[in-house]
Amino acid sequence: MTPSSDSRGTIRPYRPEDREALDDICVRTAHLGQDSRPFYADPGIFPVIFAAPYVHLEPDLAFVLDDGEGHAVGYIVGTADTPRFVAEFRAKWLPLVSDRYPRNPGPPTTADAAMIPLLYDPERMIVPEVAAYPAHLHIDLLPDWQGQGHGRALMRTLLRALADRGVPALHLCMVTANTPARAFYDRLGFHEIPVPDPGTVTYLGRTTGELA
Repeated sequence: MTPSSDSRGTIRPYRPEDREALDDICVRTAHLGQDSRPFYADPGIFPVIFAAPYVHLEPDLAFVLDDGEGHAVGYIVGTADTPRFVAEFRAKWLPLVSDRYPRNPGPPTTADAAMIPLLYDPERMIVPEVAAYPAHLHIDLLPDWQGQGHGRALMRTLLRALADRGVPALHLCMVTANTPARAFYDRLGFHEIPVPDPGTVTYLGRTTGELA
């Protein structure tokens, strides 16, 4: 895919040397879009769940915002087939990280411990109500790079890549309290997908058609 650019940033495919930067971006945006480090003893759990498995299992659907000097300052990652991704997460990804993040021996008592069950339950991503939206994604940008159209450019890049593969639609799962993120997705044509007992999250979906 040909990189796209403007006067301040270039969208390009992910490269293995971007991995550390992606982990950092994820950590610095994981707490309702803000820095998770003040709230977690080891916020590295966030990229292990929400970023790194995607670039490991499906790197062709990972794109970064390059600051013009080779450094990633934002990213979008995804999968074309959520059930397949879930199976590969369990079989191929979980064995690589389970030693660093072992299962909790009992009910979680800290914010860090509350994240561990998500790592060991990739099947939570299979939600019958979103089956018509087989792809899903995660997108994050550092604060200094938000509000400038880069998020839209990243989304457009992933949508085109999915459409080229014949994927008709995609979904995402977001923390409902992250209202700035919801406003961003609404502007990009996402709509809410009702699911039973969603708890603290909201599911959104849209087709892979071109952004307006």
